[in-house]
Amino acid sequence: MDVLKKIRSATLIETLTASVLIVVVFMVASVILNNIFSGTIQRDTSGIKMRILELNYLMLHDKIRIPYVEDFGRWEIEIVSENKETIIRYTDDVKSEELKVD
Repeated sequence: MDVLKKIRSATLIETLTASVLIVVVFMVASVILNNIFSGTIQRDTSGIKMRILELNYLMLHDKIRIPYVEDFGRWEIEIVSENKETIIRYTDDVKSEELKVD
């Protein structure tokens, strides 16, 4: 008659508590991963650097006229000539960078 022995089981409160803890752990992990990936995407400047190289090439081969202004995604690109020096500026909401071309 070992089959009829009572098997100890968890109470409803214990089950709900465990479920809530599991959900909280997964939510925290999801928020952490979201912050990591969004930060990586926002700091990625490979697209603008490739566009700057392309504009530099076009400028050296007289395919674009100076002064030149362009919006590239969230970046604003400006090419100007100052004191016999050509300057490529690109800015976004956070930072601004400048490249001097001879």
